[in-house]
Amino acid sequence: MKKMVAIFIVTLLAMTLFMPFVAGASGTEASVSHAAESAAAIDHPATPAVTDHAATPVAHGEHGNGHTNLGAELPLWAAIPFAGILLSIALFPLFAPNFWHHHYPKVSLAWALLFAVPFLFVYKGTAFYEICHIYIIDYIPFIILLGGLFTVSGGILVRGTLKGSPAVNCLILIIGTILASWIGTTGAAMVLIRPLLRSVAWRKHKVHTIVFFIFLVCNVGGALTPLGDPPLFLGFLHGVPFFWTLKAIPAMLFVSIILLIIYFAMDSFYYRKEDLSVINATEKEPLKIEGMHNFLYLGGIIGAVLFSGLVKMGNITILGVHQALQNLVKDAAIVLIAVMSMVTTSKTLREDNQFSWEPIKEVAYLFAGIFMTIIPALAILKAGEQGALGLLVKAADKPAHYFWLSGILSSFLDNAPTYLSYFNTALGKFFPGQTELAAVPQLCSNLPIPGRDGVTYSDYLLAISLGSVFMGANTYIGNAPNFMVKSIAEESGVAMPSFFGYMFKYSIPFLVVTFILVTFVFF
Repeated sequence: MKKMVAIFIVTLLAMTLFMPFVAGASGTEASVSHAAESAAAIDHPATPAVTDHAATPVAHGEHGNGHTNLGAELPLWAAIPFAGILLSIALFPLFAPNFWHHHYPKVSLAWALLFAVPFLFVYKGTAFYEICHIYIIDYIPFIILLGGLFTVSGGILVRGTLKGSPAVNCLILIIGTILASWIGTTGAAMVLIRPLLRSVAWRKHKVHTIVFFIFLVCNVGGALTPLGDPPLFLGFLHGVPFFWTLKAIPAMLFVSIILLIIYFAMDSFYYRKEDLSVINATEKEPLKIEGMHNFLYLGGIIGAVLFSGLVKMGNITILGVHQALQNLVKDAAIVLIAVMSMVTTSKTLREDNQFSWEPIKEVAYLFAGIFMTIIPALAILKAGEQGALGLLVKAADKPAHYFWLSGILSSFLDNAPTYLSYFNTALGKFFPGQTELAAVPQLCSNLPIPGRDGVTYSDYLLAISLGSVFMGANTYIGNAPNFMVKSIAEESGVAMPSFFGYMFKYSIPFLVVTFILVTFVFF
């Protein structure tokens, strides 16, 4: 009976999904049939979490051929599988943890197929291109970067007694927040999450520490340079000066200090409830870092990412998708570095560091489904005012609007195309008809905008930058390292909150309230 009900529900969902695709495709068979000859409004390659992500419409043939009107045709219904996989991530661990632990790859595959089958049926070659595009340009480089950083950081072991006190934990959070803008949020998170887990291993109350690590190290700390977070890296590729993002220092310090004060007060409260005899009875061991050579490998990965953004080597076509050669060089370099780290780091050290492949496997399986099902959502977003989310794009008028709209969308969608959607909206709003080369320097300037009471062009760019970076912390999927840290913590025995538990217990009470203060102070 249960199987029959499940089959009925899946069939109903599949039929529901065919409807919007067919409706969106009606009257457009001609454009679909020659999609292979039309230029795509597709993204520039960049880099996930210092990473390869989507971007903005480019010149003909930049990444191959696609369907120019896809985002304008697709209704919001097409994002049902994306909502489904998010709900699965949120609810299955709560209500069916054993099933989820053993079958989450199948659940991810099911949602991916539920989108891909009707999408391919209706849009044929266009759909095939879009699927190839998101995996070749986005998913594969995304997993290579995460896997490389995960492998290298797993070879860095901090031995010694870390007391796990509020002061020690705050120090780790501060170091990670500072590092995040220079080695990327993912790099900083992968290097420091294991020392932090070791620091709080003896404590009963430790979930809040990992959550604030996600807030600060995985997100807020990446706001100061293009190396910190993917949206800022894309801005750099589109002409925003490398050090322009240092304008975010006041806001970044404001948010960081508030969150650190909240964390210190909370951790001090819980610390007084701990059995301190456990740590006091532990034999004191001096701090020592082993696997230091892996810091060189870490530098190599960051260098490879920078190389891919600064050097142009032409394109190569893979399954109709144009991929930049420098990105392939970057990916190959990261894979080679990861292999070298495995070969040159002792197995004993990794075992002592509690290194396992399960966290990266979980991220790879789940994000394979997320990247497939997110295709319609990103296409709609990139369609701007012509898409089903056009009202959200049109609603942006003041810097505060740009901050919240880019932030809310970045919480659930890829923050890189969200950033560029509002980046391009601002360019079109203030500099219509101008080339990007001419308009971007003006958007970065402190020139006051006529009739806007002293508001400058750079206020808008700052709002977009801060919203896209800061609000990636609102959910587990808002930024690449969030889910990875969650998986590593759970692998170490920490009972992390569910998807909704994270939002309603932590991000809404602490982050959203802080972002409201940011709005009043800075915008």
